[in-house]
This record gives sequence, C-alpha cells and structure tokens, in this order.
Amino acid sequence: MPIDETLSSYSDVAFQTAFALYAVAMVAAVVYYAMFREPRAAAQIAAGVRQTGYRERPDGDVLIRSTSLTGTGEEYRHSDRGASWAKIALLFTSIAFVFHAASVLLRGLATDRMPLGNMYEFISFTCLLAIGASLTALRKPALRTAWPFILAPILILLFFGGTNLYSEAAPVVPALRSYWLPIHVSIIGLGAALFLVSGIASVLYLLRIWQPKGQEHGRFAGLARPLPADEILDRVAYRTAVIGFPIFSVGVILGAVWAEGAWGRFWGWDPKETVSFISWVIYAGYLHARSTSGWGPKRAAWINILGFATTVFNLFFINIVVSGLHSYAGLN
Repeated sequence: MPIDETLSSYSDVAFQTAFALYAVAMVAAVVYYAMFREPRAAAQIAAGVRQTGYRERPDGDVLIRSTSLTGTGEEYRHSDRGASWAKIALLFTSIAFVFHAASVLLRGLATDRMPLGNMYEFISFTCLLAIGASLTALRKPALRTAWPFILAPILILLFFGGTNLYSEAAPVVPALRSYWLPIHVSIIGLGAALFLVSGIASVLYLLRIWQPKGQEHGRFAGLARPLPADEILDRVAYRTAVIGFPIFSVGVILGAVWAEGAWGRFWGWDPKETVSFISWVIYAGYLHARSTSGWGPKRAAWINILGFATTVFNLFFINIVVSGLHSYAGLN
C-alpha cells in the first residue's frame, strides 16, 4: 500500500500544532499554580464542614462554593483571578487534544494501518490517551493545580518522540503486519497512559504528606501549598491504577497470544516480556498494599512510583538500547 504523503504531512503539522497548544496550556497552568491562594475555609474543608454559597476575602477573591466538603474534590479551591488561568489551561489542553487526535488519525490514514508501528507513533498515541485520562480524572476543580505536573512529562515525551524518535510514514516491518498490532499495542498504550496519571498522582501525594496542608515549610512550601489534600491525590492514584491494571494485564496476555502465532511460543523471557512481567508484579503489589491496612497509602505510593519508573524504563531503555525481539519497534 503506497503512503499518502499529503496526509502524512498534515499529520505532522497537526502534531506540531498540538505540541504548541500543550505548551501554551502549560504556561497557563503554571500561572494558575503560582497565583493560587488557599481559601480561608480550607481548615473547615479538611474537617468535613458543610458550606454553601460564596465567601469572600478582604481582597475580593472568591473563596468557595460547595455542598459536600468531605475531600471529594468538589470544592472550588481557586481565587477569582486564578480561575481564568485555569480555564485557559483547560481550554488549550482540550483544543490540543483535538489536534493531537487528528495527528494520530491522519497518520493512520496515510499509512493505511493503525499508527502504532514505531516508537514515535506509540509515544504520540500513549500521550494522547494520557491527556484523555487526565481530562477525566482531573475534572474536579480541586485537582486543577495538578495540571502542570501532567503537562510537563507529556511535553517532554512528545518533544523526544517528535525529534529523536521521529519516523517518516512508512509500512511496518513484516512481523507487525498482523491484526494483533492494533489490539495488543493499543491496549498496552492505554494501560501505560493510566499508569502515567497514577504515578504522577502518587508523587504529588508524597509531596503533600511531606508538606501537610496548612503546615508547609521550607523551600518546597510554595511548591506544595497549591496541591489538593493528600486523600484526594491518593484516591486519583488508586482509581486510575485500578482501571489501568486489568487493561495492562489483558495487553500482556494478548501479547503472549500474538507471540505464540508469530514466534511459536507464548513466553520466551525476551527483555520486553520480562520487564513487562516485572511491571505487572509491581502494580499488583501496589494494589494489594493499597487495599491492605497494614501497609498504608504512603508505602503503597512508593510501590506505585516504582511501577511507573519500571514502565518508563521498559518503554525507552528496553525498546531502544537492549537488543531483543521487540527492539525493531523503536528503531528506524
């Protein structure tokens, strides 16, 4: 099947546009984070006191409107001035998401296949899913301050994928010409996207419990002050991991089925398979620790971060540096 160079070029333009829009959203999110002021009613929120209507500070900032202040993330935790920057960040993120989706779609149409045949395409696809997951998981107003920490790694991944790992639109290698490609790789990408959101939430959770709300101190006080309550961050990390783990598990199982058809065995301890199994064990350990009272959410968060680090290691080091049956997926 010949490559449609016109659609391929449109895909590249859409990718670059999405990157620029994500960068603008990042700037707006950082401005909102820097302007953030904790409501005077924060202590009552932490205690679960019910409030309704608006309250104002002497400087005129709108403080709070809520009907259920029990740490669910429903509270409005922003000033009137900062709210506009939060809306700008969400607007540009949403528009960038549309252009990003168009880039992935056009790449697939240009090559007449699922755009998952190399590292550039996989990173773009996974980042697209991560943004979609973030738009869902961070939809509560209380979680808007988490956006800089989501957009920063997304921009790094897209920049690295669009420069060092960029591949011209082309047919895939023979081993990838299978109906298993869109099934297995897209499921793995979705699981990795959810783990990205979960891992970042756990990092922010550890920062928050190190700097408790209302008791921030030291040089990191300004960084920690706008963060949501630790219970909210822990809940985001756990819920995204709970969804991501079975998805990732299905992806690993289907990969084994594909391997049996392509290489004549379900499992051969290829480096990619080995590290994927290690990641699976770590995330299983996180979910077990998180639901076991003896461990506590703090220890569980460290396990979750270890799982995310292993996933990133598997994506880059195993695909690019280590020689194995999966290495061709990341090389031009």
